Amino acid sequence: VWTAKDDAVTLPTWLGLPGLRHTIGLARWWHFAINLLWTLNGAVFYVLLFSTGQWRRLVPLTWDVFPSALSTAIQYASLNFPVDEGWTRFNGLQQITYFITVFVAAPVSIATGLLQSPAISNKLGWNEKILNRQLARSIHFISFCWFVFYIIAHGVMVFVTGLRQNTNHMFAGVEDASWAGFLPFVMAMTITGLAWWRVSPFTLRHARLVQHTGKFMIGWLKGLIEWWDPRAQYTEAQISPHFWPNGSMPNSAEYDALVTGDFADYRLRISGLVEAPQTFSMADLKAMPKQEQITEHFCIQGWTGVAKWGGVPMRDIMDLVKPMPEARYAVFYSLADGGDGGRYYDVHKLHNMGHDLTILAYEMNGAPVSVLHGAPLRLRCENELGFKMVKWIAAIEFVADFADLGAGEGGYNEDHEFFGYRMPI
Repeated sequence: VWTAKDDAVTLPTWLGLPGLRHTIGLARWWHFAINLLWTLNGAVFYVLLFSTGQWRRLVPLTWDVFPSALSTAIQYASLNFPVDEGWTRFNGLQQITYFITVFVAAPVSIATGLLQSPAISNKLGWNEKILNRQLARSIHFISFCWFVFYIIAHGVMVFVTGLRQNTNHMFAGVEDASWAGFLPFVMAMTITGLAWWRVSPFTLRHARLVQHTGKFMIGWLKGLIEWWDPRAQYTEAQISPHFWPNGSMPNSAEYDALVTGDFADYRLRISGLVEAPQTFSMADLKAMPKQEQITEHFCIQGWTGVAKWGGVPMRDIMDLVKPMPEARYAVFYSLADGGDGGRYYDVHKLHNMGHDLTILAYEMNGAPVSVLHGAPLRLRCENELGFKMVKWIAAIEFVADFADLGAGEGGYNEDHEFFGYRMPI
């Protein structure tokens, strides 16, 4: 069976970070941690920009900026450079470029990045009619391309229009052609180049350190997003014609026997820190009040799919088994193994299990969940990325801590591919 994960590719380490196949978990820690610092830096920049009046240098205030920009572009293209007055004011081309970078590309990048979050998109709902995840991804990529273009163009112009004077503006804060800013510039570029050269090998060699540092920097933010109760639902007309299968299929005689018997002998075991441990058959689960929902699935690989799910709300299950006060997490164990061997499992905060749209699904699009999509039972937790929604569920255990499970990171992909155990974005 060809699954979505089979589409994963390898990038060269100079381009990807770290670039190897199935290392997106590590890449995400760098992405989010650096972007958090970038966003904080941008917020400070905005405050200083507007509190000092410097915004007037970046914001075009008359239509004259457009013919000025065209004239400047023609002069640059003819290598007849205009007089550089950047120390006191920007020419039309510079002003438009900086305005787009600071006031368009930057906030658009942040907004479209956040709208790729299942927790945020499935909370808002309305954005799917205007800016769904796939459109947000496309715009996010266009913004990225703008920044790449800006960096290359800006770097070239620094060199060809007067290197010493330009580096003095940026690194020394003086308006002359001395060498004052050149040495700091060379040092900064050297450090940047060395960091880019070594960051991928460092990440692969110290993967767990990168994971834990990332958790320290942004884990609190992901936890905050998780508290939002997703409520967005869709119509049957919006159901996706194709819903990708994903994950390693069960490969055991036990599961084959369950499939052959149409899951009549299936038993869901719920244990751990609960007052009333339970074992449910499929008949027991189907006898409980059924909840149906049409929701959007967000995969870590970027694809989305809308499906109609039917099953038992986890809040009803918890009402029956009564988790003890010390229980903080629900551990879902699969009948399938993970890609690297060993039983697949994942951990969720107990609060997450109480959300309105968190269910144990045994139906998909009006029919029993197929083997490909997690039969007989799979988790639907609509504020998390797809791999957190364990398929082919064998058992649920309520625990106070997960440090002694697997590698202690809160799930199979967290242990093996260095994701975080909270994945609302």
